[in-house]
Amino acid sequence: MEIKKSPKADLQNRKGLFLEIGLIISLLLVVAAFAYAPKEYRIEQVDMNYGPIEEEITEITRNEQKPPEAPKKIEIKVFNDILDIVTNDTKITTEVDFFDLEGDLEISTQIVEVEEEEVVDDTPYIKVEKMPSFMGGDLNAFRKWVQERIKYPAIAQENGITGRVVLSFVVEKDGSVTNIQVLQSPDRSLGEEAARVLATSPKWTPGQQSSQTVRVKYTLPVMFQIN
Repeated sequence: MEIKKSPKADLQNRKGLFLEIGLIISLLLVVAAFAYAPKEYRIEQVDMNYGPIEEEITEITRNEQKPPEAPKKIEIKVFNDILDIVTNDTKITTEVDFFDLEGDLEISTQIVEVEEEEVVDDTPYIKVEKMPSFMGGDLNAFRKWVQERIKYPAIAQENGITGRVVLSFVVEKDGSVTNIQVLQSPDRSLGEEAARVLATSPKWTPGQQSSQTVRVKYTLPVMFQIN
């Protein structure tokens, strides 16, 4: 069965009409676009009758500074009747009589006694007129007393350490033994043992110099031997 087209439904005949309508609409849109302009881009007509407003100009004035006043002159008046100017060659004399002051002036003197501090030199002597004595003997008696009381340190004996220990000490004015120092020792244990024995020493008879009791310093060697 063949389909027949209606001449009214054929749009090819109206193609030209639609084209004209489209052109007209486009032209209207272009004209409307040019006619419309934003407010900020419009140029307003200037009112020629507008006149400038005259403003009053105020003159700025400055406070004039006064010039500084000249310093005031100070006049010093010298009274000739009070002050007399004299030269170096002029002798100045006074009319004061010191005998008039004897009745009212009392002069007192006071003698201040200054006590002199006695400077005591306590440095121990090495040799004095009368040397200290130990139990009626001299230094050899004291060395013998020390040797008899020495106990050989076990550590030094096991290691076979022998030798001489040199000590120093001071016999005080009261006969006591102080300031014991180990000057030389082959081993620390030997020096400590010798110093221990010296610290147990009884009092000596102190030495004298110019009939005064003084301190005397000694140096004592102690031998350590293994028999």
